[in-house]
Amino acid sequence: MDIEASMRKSLEATQRTFNTIRTGRANPSLLDRIVVEYYGSETALKALATITAPDSQTIQIQPFDRSSMAAIEKAIATSDLGLTTNNDGKVVRINIPPLTEERRKELCKLASRYAEEGKVALRNIRREAIDQIKKQEKEGELSEDLSRDEQDRIQKLTDRSIVDLEKLLAEKEADILKV
Repeated sequence: MDIEASMRKSLEATQRTFNTIRTGRANPSLLDRIVVEYYGSETALKALATITAPDSQTIQIQPFDRSSMAAIEKAIATSDLGLTTNNDGKVVRINIPPLTEERRKELCKLASRYAEEGKVALRNIRREAIDQIKKQEKEGELSEDLSRDEQDRIQKLTDRSIVDLEKLLAEKEADILKV
């Protein structure tokens, strides 16, 4: 089990989740989690349309199939993003209003919750790795000293990953709070 790679993947997943949190600017990755009911199956929005940000206040969604526009609008309206859509028959536009101070604080709390989930994932990776090492020690595959050294290495790796996650959170919070 490559613990370092698993922790890196967990950090990357948390970063992708952070990207779905809205800041004051339009960003196509805001819509990454949107799933559309399309011909009876759940389909990712980015698989149904080209999503761009022509300016800092607008996201433009150009569906490959115009008949899916109503479904796309419904999926965005029912999401937790709190965005409203404008449809001109060819594209769906979303105007990103400036965030209120209250909404910025809510988004910071959401980012903190995502960071906490990331920390839990990192701790689970650590626990599994340490359990594996203890099992190897019990079976006689590792000496007690080697086992302790490995556990220390894993703990240091976990601590470093958590510090990296805290940096990602601080960057995201600064981005959200920037007016």
